[in-house]
Amino acid sequence: MAYQISDACVSCGACAEQCPVSAISEGDGKYEIDADACLSCGACAEVCPVGAPAEA
Repeated sequence: MAYQISDACVSCGACAEQCPVSAISEGDGKYEIDADACLSCGACAEVCPVGAPAEA
């Protein structure tokens, strides 16, 4: 199941830098994950300072 980024996102970009398939991009007010590209590896969740990415 793909990860999703909650409204807790502070737009720091740490998650996007760690995504091995570049499935994360800057959206309107927070980062967003392309569910079709997400591998559910959890790399984004491991580096997020506020715990915004989580499995959907």
